[in-house]
Parts: sequence; C-alpha cells; structure tokens
Amino acid sequence: MTLIKISPVWRWFGLLWLALQISACSTLSYYHQSLQGQMELLAARQPIDEALADPGIPEQVRTQLQLLKKARQYAVTELSLPDNGSYKSYADLHRPYVVWTVVATQALSLEPHTWCYPIFGCLAYRAYFSQADAEREAQQLQQAGYDVYVAGIVAYSTLGWFDDPFLNTMLGWDEARLVGTLFHELAHQQMYVPDDTEFNESFAMTVQREGVRRWMRQFRDEKALQAWRDAARRDEDFIGMVLKIQHTLQTLYETSQSDEIKRLKKRELLRQLRRDYRLFRQRWSGYEGYDHWMFQDLNNAMIASVSTYHKLIPAFEALLQKSNYDMDAFYAAVKSLSLLDKEQRHARLAAVLERQ
Repeated sequence: MTLIKISPVWRWFGLLWLALQISACSTLSYYHQSLQGQMELLAARQPIDEALADPGIPEQVRTQLQLLKKARQYAVTELSLPDNGSYKSYADLHRPYVVWTVVATQALSLEPHTWCYPIFGCLAYRAYFSQADAEREAQQLQQAGYDVYVAGIVAYSTLGWFDDPFLNTMLGWDEARLVGTLFHELAHQQMYVPDDTEFNESFAMTVQREGVRRWMRQFRDEKALQAWRDAARRDEDFIGMVLKIQHTLQTLYETSQSDEIKRLKKRELLRQLRRDYRLFRQRWSGYEGYDHWMFQDLNNAMIASVSTYHKLIPAFEALLQKSNYDMDAFYAAVKSLSLLDKEQRHARLAAVLERQ
C-alpha cells in the first residue's frame, strides 16, 4: 500500500513547536498523546482512489467514500469551501471515534470550562485520542466538583495545518449526516475565530445545514427529500427542547437563591427534560434516536454541549438570508464579524436576528 507523504517538513516542525507550546500550558502527557495520535492518523492515510480500488474494501465503505468524494467537489463548487489537500485520502483507524472530548461546567453554571492553546485559542472542550485518557480527565474534574460530559467524536479539523483525511469513523451514517459532516469540517477551514467555540461551531453547523439542504434538493427524489425534511424537523424539535431547559437553568443560576435551592430546582428541571422527551418520542412515533443521550446522567455539561453547537444558528441563518444565500457574501459578512471582539461579535449577530 502506497502511503501519502505525511506532510512537508515545515509542517512537522510546526507541529513539534505547537506541541511544545501546549506542554507549557498543559501536561506533558497531554502533549504526548496529542502528538502521537495526530501522527498515527496521518500515517494511516492512503489516497482515496487507491482505497476505492482496493478489492478488499467492504462495498458499503466503497459506496460511502464515492459519495464523499462527490460531496467534496460539491463543497468546493457550490458552497465555496476550501479546495486544498484535505479529504483526498482515507484512513481506517479501526475504532469507532477519532477522539473523545471532555466538556465540563461548574455545578451551577452553563459556562463551559475552557482549555487554552496557542494558535487555536481557548476551546470549550479537551480532546483525547484515547477514551481511557478522556475518562480519566473527566473523573478528575468530577472529583473537583464539575459537571462533566465525555463524547465520542467522528471527525475534527486541523484548520488546514494538515491534509485531513476521510475517516472510517465518519462512515455508517445516512447520506445527509455523512455529507453534512464533511461540509461542517471544511467550514472550520473556511472560518475559525480563536477563543470563541460557540461562534465557530454554530457557523459550521449553519454551513452544514445549508449545504445538506442544497445537496438533497439537487440530488434526491421527493420521497428522500421528505424523509430528510422529517428528520431535520425532528432534530429541530429535540434541540429546541434542550435549549428551552438551558434558558430556564440559566435564569435559575442567575437568581439570588441559595445554592441548595438551586441544586434542588436543577434536578427537577433535568427530570422535566426527560418527561418532555417522552412526549417528544410520542410525537415522533416512538423515535429512539436520542435515547443514548437523554438517558445518561443529565447535567449542565451535556446541556452546554448542545448550546455550543446550536445556540447561534438562528442568527447565522438570518445573516445567510441577509446575504441572499450567496455563500461568498455570507463568508465575507462572517469574516467582518470575526474581526470584532467577542462581545461585539455576538451583539452584532444578535442584532441581525432581531432585524429579521
């Protein structure tokens, strides 16, 4: 098997420099696992056409890689997303997730704990290539009194530092989620603002949603399009339900009530979320797709993780509409926002939504 050259030499020096910087503000063990995990991922790549030509590749994998190859070209020509060395290769990591992320909040707060790194800025999560390492970090945070959530992640972007491959962890989903993941990760290469995870993820989700909408309308028949619309409405229903509880919890935490009362009301609100979810399942004919999330030990970190990815989507979609759904104009508008400080950026986004 011919492997793609891992990277130009300067990028390896760049990674080494970055890792050394990370070690200055974090632990040496975290630096080591990050460097080792990224190197192993890059070394596992093979050209996409070589992977497709492999007679031993499962037919389902071949079909999905062909679909992703088509979607990558679509992302460039129709969504004006970056055309670089990313997603021209494939890597099978022989595990279900590429990394596991740890999200943490205080017990009476929905503000995620952040970890800070050079170049990438401060992030509202910490990623590990080993599930055991992620669980160990989560346990330490729990012992310190934090609400914690560990989630397996199927893809991430190196923001153009490396040529990211398609991963086996991305495969197995339905078409809309599969191509949407690609659009999402390329969107991070299009625009990334240090120290603003909520802005970055909501922007990428907006590009993902718009890209999937266009893709399904262009390539799928009415039956498939209707199935996608139903799934999208179901997602909106679920996310809206979680964000409603998030708003109620936020209001509670900002009151002057005692911490003991806040904790009691927090538990009741999270129980209410489960009751709301049972009604949600009835509305959607017993759909169980969110059970794995809902029937964990619900906490602030889980609520915050949903908010991080979705809270600003309505504002971004208002900005997209204001841009007449022209992706280049939309990206230019987002670029202008990125030049503001965080408080101004979010205020300007909120104003766009209010004027809609």
